[in-house]
Amino acid sequence: MTPLILDIEALDRAVAELREGAGTWAATPLPERIGLLERLLPRIADAAEDMVAACARAKGYAPDSPWAAEDWAGAPWALARTASAYLQVLRRIAAGKEPLDVRAVRERDGRTVVDVFPATGWDGLLLNGFTAQVRTRPGTTAAGVRSRAAAAYRGRPADPGVALVLGAGNVAAITALDVLHKLYVDGQVVLAKMNPVNAYLRPHFERVFGEFVQRGWVRFVDGGAPEGAHLAAHAGVDSIHVTGSERTHDAIVWGTDEKAGERRRADTPLNTKPFSSELGGVSPCVVVPGPWSAADFRFQAEHIVTSKMNNSGHNCVASQILVLPRAWDGTERLLAEIRRILRELPARTDYYPGADRRLAAVRAAHPEAEAHGGDDRRLLVPDVPVADGRDVLLTDEVFGSALGVVRLPGATPDAFLREAVAFADERLPGTLGATLLVHPKTEKEHRAAVEAAVAGLRYGTIGVNCWSAIGFLLGHTPWGAHPGHTRRAIGSGIGFVHNAFMLADDDIEKTVLRAPFAPAPRGLFTGSPSLSPRPPHFVTHRTGVTTLKRVTLFTAAPSLAKLPGVLASALRG
Repeated sequence: MTPLILDIEALDRAVAELREGAGTWAATPLPERIGLLERLLPRIADAAEDMVAACARAKGYAPDSPWAAEDWAGAPWALARTASAYLQVLRRIAAGKEPLDVRAVRERDGRTVVDVFPATGWDGLLLNGFTAQVRTRPGTTAAGVRSRAAAAYRGRPADPGVALVLGAGNVAAITALDVLHKLYVDGQVVLAKMNPVNAYLRPHFERVFGEFVQRGWVRFVDGGAPEGAHLAAHAGVDSIHVTGSERTHDAIVWGTDEKAGERRRADTPLNTKPFSSELGGVSPCVVVPGPWSAADFRFQAEHIVTSKMNNSGHNCVASQILVLPRAWDGTERLLAEIRRILRELPARTDYYPGADRRLAAVRAAHPEAEAHGGDDRRLLVPDVPVADGRDVLLTDEVFGSALGVVRLPGATPDAFLREAVAFADERLPGTLGATLLVHPKTEKEHRAAVEAAVAGLRYGTIGVNCWSAIGFLLGHTPWGAHPGHTRRAIGSGIGFVHNAFMLADDDIEKTVLRAPFAPAPRGLFTGSPSLSPRPPHFVTHRTGVTTLKRVTLFTAAPSLAKLPGVLASALRG
């Protein structure tokens, strides 16, 4: 980790420089904002290799390790995808079009649904069979949703201001994506305080955002909690966005002294600035019983292990609770495949502070926990008792490589789904993301029950046959907690980021992702036909590093000539 700084004068100087630049950013016309993004994309491509190498070294493996695929996906590719998404929407507006195609917005059951992915022809080629739909809150109309989208670019400009982004220390792109959101959606210049865990990314971000830094619109600074507290309270800062923990939010809003609880109860915060946040929680992966083949068990086991072991489990939507049907004859077969994959993965270390302590707490609560792999850090608790409301796996975000299994009753998919939705909504803290795995034949035969489950799960992103974290990567999809949290009970946070179509926060309820249940060509025989091969972000993918490198370079500068190389690498995985 980079040593912390204690130079308050430097922090104050950064705020002052941004305040001078806030007016010029607000006055920057749309064509120039588009040009800035067009010039940003080649810098992402140029910096990609060095950025990934820095991530890999910091996490304890070589840049060519299979684990480095997660760094290509979670650093330069995520940044290139989101910048490209903003660029696509802003070009529509510059051409005199609405940000949303009218055909993508329609009313259903007293609310509006918006098709946000695929948004381009390239999307349909690279992620064939993947879709994303935003469901808005009850009472919204299609006309209203369309009129409120991208309001800042359609006659209702935002007031100039300085936004403080308190960066996350886990996924590399988070801080950079929050900077883009504050600039392009909220219309504010940005002071980004790097997290001490990944402050090594600062020179890479300053390189990528060089033009914004030069013109006084972005500043990156280092520091820990004292620097963050100073900046959050600074009179020159107008709004705050944080990715982190509920504790971080509460410390800023209510303080850390003996009167903090009293302030919360009275709703008299120390800090009253506009505050948005993404704070994680305990994320479920729900498996619906169905007619799975041996290949389905293998593939979905890889999917589940990826959703746990990506980034060593240091993800806000890492699957922590695997919800399985108690009576399904496939439950033990799936667990056997999960155990096999956990054993076979290459060793790696945990890099995020506190992981040892959190995993030790799981072991203390569950002496029966199974340790898999050469490092004995991949924990599987095969039967978490639901009756124990104090179980650490059900109450605390482990933020590490521990997966708990909860077995619920339900003799039919309909009955099981009712139990699973009630359990997830009522027992698990957090509302950021949930994953639902269901065979196409089961969904076809129990469509009403599956739709009721998707509607009933109170999460900001729901992935159907798709890890919910994919919603973080796409750019067009809003990313944030399900609405309903307040500053007194912040949960998984307030507000949405990314959101390239710039839908109004007050309109959004959730994003629903869908992906093929099986890869090509096997999807043809399961009822989920697509051209998508095995996803390169899977931790078991043999060519994930090469594939995601090529995908990143393609995203930064798409061309037909690059597609054969992407496809050839993906098919070898």
